[in-house]
Amino acid sequence: MTYRLSADPVAIAEAAAMFPPVKKQLTPNPPPPAENPAEGESGSETPAPARLMIVDVADFLGLEFPPRENILAPWLPRQGLCMVYAPRGLGKTHFSLGVSYAVATGGTFLGWEAPAPRGVLFLDGEMPGVVLQDRLARIVASNDREPAAPLRIVTPDLQARGMLNLSDPAEQAALEPFLEGVDLIVVDNLSTLCRSGKEAEGESWLPVQEWALRQRAAGRSVLFVHHSGKNGEQRGTSRREDVLDTVIALRRPCDYSPDQGACFEVHFEKSRGIFGDETKPFEAILTTGSDGLQTWTLKNLEESTAEKVARLLSDGVPQHEIAEMLGLTKGTVSKAKKRAENMGLIDNPRPSRGGRDSWLNDD
Repeated sequence: MTYRLSADPVAIAEAAAMFPPVKKQLTPNPPPPAENPAEGESGSETPAPARLMIVDVADFLGLEFPPRENILAPWLPRQGLCMVYAPRGLGKTHFSLGVSYAVATGGTFLGWEAPAPRGVLFLDGEMPGVVLQDRLARIVASNDREPAAPLRIVTPDLQARGMLNLSDPAEQAALEPFLEGVDLIVVDNLSTLCRSGKEAEGESWLPVQEWALRQRAAGRSVLFVHHSGKNGEQRGTSRREDVLDTVIALRRPCDYSPDQGACFEVHFEKSRGIFGDETKPFEAILTTGSDGLQTWTLKNLEESTAEKVARLLSDGVPQHEIAEMLGLTKGTVSKAKKRAENMGLIDNPRPSRGGRDSWLNDD
């Protein structure tokens, strides 16, 4: 699957033909030569590149840009800027490592496919090296593919001078020599790797945004990993989302308990260029077998909710209590009940704790 373009190439060509040819390129005048060149200098050195490149609309429509392909279909495009965020301990790094390994191997993760292997640089800002090593080893052992493109790791435990700060232009420059052959940079996470300023201030984000835009201009994609705040939304300034193609929220299932480990709902909050079934929420559960191998189980979120409602109804819990227990509206519980009936999950439910009449009249 390829990233959908908003315009047909034929339509672009036809639009370009509507404009008359432009005789003059609209670029700034080159700087004048120095009046007094230093001794030994001829004054004929090549001038520095212009600060801006401006083109007429006809010239712009005639330019050939590389096609925007997916590196993980359908939501992570080439030259894409994306974010995933979640509460602490829900499984953000399981998610980011899974994405990284799928991209480097040309494999799959949570049903998403990487059309071809591409180089990945994984920047981890907080996890102990031994824990990160264990998680990667489990992913490798549980996968039938090996990386066919670079998969490079940066971890705090190997940095004698401390972990880099992507809010600092000098630190950004220190990363550049290691980006050869890299198509995706994973920043896990913003709180530990972008440390200057205050999270709630939009101005503090600007140096990181400029860095990300430079990576996009160089043909790379960036996946930012972030925490959610107490209100459930991504923590700090919403200005981060302005330039992003995709924003994914990982949320706790309504019956989540910490002993479940990596178990979350996947919600697309911003999805530029994708829509319909590809953006429907779903539930993902990571299980580890007795042999140490890991498996992801995926469920349509509506089906998952119907199963939970059916289980509680079978235990005799009234619908209004189910709504409170699962954090759902009564209308959602009613729809889930009907879906469960259609799925054959409800036969002869146990009478509710309020009696038969309350079961029949329960909204």
